[in-house]
Formats: sequence, structure tokens, C-alpha cells
Amino acid sequence: MLRFKPLLLALLLAAPLACTPPFDPKLYPSTDKLYQVAMAEYNAGRYDNAAKAFEKLTLDLPARDRRLPLSFYYLAASQSKLGENLLAAATYNRLIDAFPQDTLVDDALYLSGRAYQKEWRHPELDATYGNNAVTAYQSLLASYPDSPLAAPARKELAKLDEWLAEKDYTTGYLYLKRKAFDSAILYFKDVIRLHPNAPKTREAYLRLLEAYRAIKYSEDARDLCDAMRKAYPNDRDVVKACGPAPATPAT
Repeated sequence: MLRFKPLLLALLLAAPLACTPPFDPKLYPSTDKLYQVAMAEYNAGRYDNAAKAFEKLTLDLPARDRRLPLSFYYLAASQSKLGENLLAAATYNRLIDAFPQDTLVDDALYLSGRAYQKEWRHPELDATYGNNAVTAYQSLLASYPDSPLAAPARKELAKLDEWLAEKDYTTGYLYLKRKAFDSAILYFKDVIRLHPNAPKTREAYLRLLEAYRAIKYSEDARDLCDAMRKAYPNDRDVVKACGPAPATPAT
């Protein structure tokens, strides 16, 4: 009999949990009560329940109710806490589109950027979500340059710029190794044009010079060396690749 006591105790402890019905926001016909419950669920860390409640509020609250943009905001925040980043980004965008003058818009732009950014997990993967994040951060900086979120948005943009440059550089380098020089040139030029301050840009200059010389584009190589000397004066690898700058003729 003694050996059954632990099992019996476990069953007794589990019984109340098994009897707990799933959360149902329809049990709260009043939006006032549902909003209170939704906030309580969110603050308690029960984000699945909170998402259900805030989703219903976004459908039930009148268009001019001051809690409606907050419901979109907390719905997106709940989705983000649950790891549903694309849903969260879409919900933040719903808030932005529906309430473009609301004080939450700069927060929503920043957080939608963060949600998209979390879905781009490595520079070599498809950059669609990374580009979506860039668009969100740039919109924040353009519309709310004095927002307290402007500085962190710039920081995240710098990270994304580095990843986007790395992605184009890696693609160009693969083409270069396969001797597909025209394609390599296009990608290296994109790195230089679109990401002038990224760490990979210096290497893109050097590899672009390598591609030009491989197909004997002497004039393009000469012009590129002039640009490299201006961008990276006294850089050892640039001097090695291009030689010292021509002496300026005396006047």
C-alpha cells in the first residue's frame, strides 16, 4: 500500500489543475471587465490568455475608445512574449495604420522592427525580414527623430547594415571564386553603394578590384584605386593593391 502513496499524492495535486477550464474571453461580456482581466493576465505572465483577451478587445471596443490602441499594443506584446514575432510585427503595424497619431506609434515602429529582426537569424538567410526591420526603424527616425527610441533604432540599423553588407559580400565572393566576374562585380558594387560604413565594405573594394583585373578592366581598376585611396587613406592592403597615390604635379 505504501508504494501507491506517491502516485496517489501526485494525482490529488494534479486534480485541481485538470479541472481548471481553459481561458475563455467570451465569459466576460463587458469590455471594461475584459480589459481588466486582460491586463491582469498580461501582468501575471499568462501571455496566451492575455493574447486571447486583447484580440477580442480589438474586435469589440469602439473605434474611438482610448483602450483600443492599447489593446493592439498589448496584443502584439503578448504575441512577442510567446515568440510569435511575425504576428507581433503585423499587430504593431495594425496599430500604426489604425492610429497614426497615437503616442504609441513610435514604440510600435521600434518594436515591429525588433520583431522582424528576430526572424532574420543569420546574414546568409533570406533578408526579407531584415529589410522589413530596416523599413520600420527608418520610418521611426523619419517621423520621430526626437523619440527616446531613436538612439536604439540607430544602433539596430547599424547591426542590420552590417548583416546586409555581409550577405551581399558573401554572395559576390562566391561568384568571384566561380569566376562569374560580372555577377561578382554587381554584388561588390552594391556593398560599396548601399553600405559604405559597414566593416565588409573595405573587403568589397579589394575583391571588386580583383574582379576588374581578372577581366582586364584596367580603366575601372584605376578609377576604383582612386576611390579606395580616398576611402581608406594609408591603409596597408589598399597601398599594396593599388600602390601609393600618384604625386600631385607642382604648380
